[in-house]
Amino acid sequence: MSVMHKVFANLYQDSVSLMQISAQISQLPGIEQASVVMGTATNLSQLRDAGLDNGCQAGPNDLIIAVRGEEAACAAALELAHQRLNSKPAESNNGGIQAPPLVSLEMAAEQQPDINLALISVPGDYAAAEAIKALHLDMNVMLFSDNVSLEQEKQIKLLAQSKNRLVMGPDCGTAIINGLPLGFANVVKPGAIGIVGASGTGVQEVTCRIDQLGAGISQAIGTGGHDLHEEIGGISMLHGLQALAADPATQVIVLISKPPARPVAERILEQAQACGKPVVVNFLGAAPEEVTRPGITAAATLADAAGLAVALANGTPAPATVTTISAEDRQILQNASASLPATRRYIRGVFAGGTFCYEGQLLCQQQGFSAASNTPVKGNSRLADIWRSQGHTLIDMGDDDFTRGRPHPMIDPTLRNQRIVAELNDAETAVVLFDLVLGYGAAAEPATELLALLNQNSSQSRPLLIAHVCGTETDPQQCSRQIAALRQAGVLIAGCNAQAAMWASQIARIQAEKNGEKS
Repeated sequence: MSVMHKVFANLYQDSVSLMQISAQISQLPGIEQASVVMGTATNLSQLRDAGLDNGCQAGPNDLIIAVRGEEAACAAALELAHQRLNSKPAESNNGGIQAPPLVSLEMAAEQQPDINLALISVPGDYAAAEAIKALHLDMNVMLFSDNVSLEQEKQIKLLAQSKNRLVMGPDCGTAIINGLPLGFANVVKPGAIGIVGASGTGVQEVTCRIDQLGAGISQAIGTGGHDLHEEIGGISMLHGLQALAADPATQVIVLISKPPARPVAERILEQAQACGKPVVVNFLGAAPEEVTRPGITAAATLADAAGLAVALANGTPAPATVTTISAEDRQILQNASASLPATRRYIRGVFAGGTFCYEGQLLCQQQGFSAASNTPVKGNSRLADIWRSQGHTLIDMGDDDFTRGRPHPMIDPTLRNQRIVAELNDAETAVVLFDLVLGYGAAAEPATELLALLNQNSSQSRPLLIAHVCGTETDPQQCSRQIAALRQAGVLIAGCNAQAAMWASQIARIQAEKNGEKS
């Protein structure tokens, strides 16, 4: 195997573009691993850890392409990446927005004085400084970049608070502002429901579910995953809540987060109760009685949050929770499990979405199935070896453990698909639970490579597969087309992540009963 690299001096590309190029060249025959990154100290260290360094010398303003594989394939990969980096976007003939050729935030503000939102996607070492520049220019900020410390995040958000500006992030992956999807977002109908979420895939799940139920989104505001940490105090969620309360287009507000620090939760709930609009709150894993109060409805799951919001917007009764398994579904699962040998006992969850993994762990745990994970919820255990499952295991393949030097699995599902196949080949696996996340930024055909692998592992004795497809009909990948392809391969398709976790738990319960065990 050869390791090759190419350095482009003083060339910048945003992180999503770099991950997409990396994903494309990783698919080339003969390529074992590829990475396209800026030459920051952190990225250079990660290249060394991944065995892709090869004596690379680069500065933080330089762009690096590094590949490992067969020599001819590496040369071809470097050439393809070079072409992609130097290609110009197709000319727009539909009146779309054209990005001005600007090299700084200051120049942008000078040439486009109406600009009031900066989307920052630079290496984390420089993200805080760029966010502060944008705030001093009176811009709101979406900070897609991660690796920003809590201390820096607090500094940025206190500055934003003093200027009455919104900061989404750091590590804000999803937003929909004035109908424009930002980061990893889906194509959804406009409407009367506004969302503030501390989770990218959580926001995607709720917005897609709302769209599927026939309603629409006014705004979807991301906060970043650490906003509700006690040190930050929920500054962005409180600002977003206030903005939606004042927005005449928003009739119902949804708040999404993992359980906040208790003082932060109280502050948010107090403001939500006083905002004058119905608010649905899904603090994943929080007891409903800790959330519910006049004007606030607690939702047990992400999908329930969407259903409750639509009911409130339409003035209809609250729907049944999605965690209820119908008699028809029970029978389908019973029939599907009939051919599984009793030795197949365990749930194996392989997720691209971190919040889907978190919610799946909570629901399986509530059904009596505690699991190991690389990102365990309270009461679950941490995997000793993230590459090897033990008992019931639910893993987040989008976590840093798996993405150092690699694209996120929503962009390049190769590593995640390989893990699914590994779980299928484990004699103790009863059911493989996974998500497929669609939308802007995600893989163009996320089911294609997986189906090719599944066709190679199509024996009747293999474990069951349960999938949840997070997307809409108007997404570039078209939700129904992905679902049809998976169903043709024998995959059971749940309507939402929570339902998929409940179905997987039911399979595990059936298998436990075959062994004379109580779940």
